[in-house]
Amino acid sequence: MTRSPAGLRAAPTGNEEPAWPEDAIEVGCILDAWGVKGWIRVQAYSSDAQALFSSRRWFIQPALQGGAAAAGFKSSLPSLLKILSVREHGEGIVASVQDIADRNAAETLRGARIFISRQAFPATDPNEYYWVDLIGLNVVNRQGEALGEVIGLIDAGPHSVLRLLPPELVAPIKPDQERLVPFVQVYVDNVDLEQRLITVDWGLDY
Repeated sequence: MTRSPAGLRAAPTGNEEPAWPEDAIEVGCILDAWGVKGWIRVQAYSSDAQALFSSRRWFIQPALQGGAAAAGFKSSLPSLLKILSVREHGEGIVASVQDIADRNAAETLRGARIFISRQAFPATDPNEYYWVDLIGLNVVNRQGEALGEVIGLIDAGPHSVLRLLPPELVAPIKPDQERLVPFVQVYVDNVDLEQRLITVDWGLDY
């Protein structure tokens, strides 16, 4: 038997499952096979699907049904898809995957949820933010009054709207209990991702 020198590890054989990224974000799902050459049809969860286009490493998990993995999902499928090509097609997205060469193989991926490392997302322009980075931030107004925690956003066309869980309430809450704040420069003074804080010009009684 040969002992490895202290501090060294044997190189992986290539059969190990890739490490799941700690910053994985769910960005879409696989709808079905597309064509006969192994392409897949993808649904993005955001109208801005740049993360899907920029990353060539898509991690997948089984579809959920009632909070549990869907029956029949083959656990032998890889947890990582290496993307060869991805493009828009009509109103959707299609992609080709390494080692998925025919329709039958592509169909085994149907329903899988797609995750991408947050580090793989394209860089944003100044004063632009990904929704996922805003969820969970606390929101206060200029007077230092707590307005709540961001629990989601609404796409209102020209701008987004922050959905806040008021500090006096506990989730889950009804839609009419949420506090809504337009995410536009006229109302948003500052976004501090490190401090996880958004400061806005917005009153408690608005």
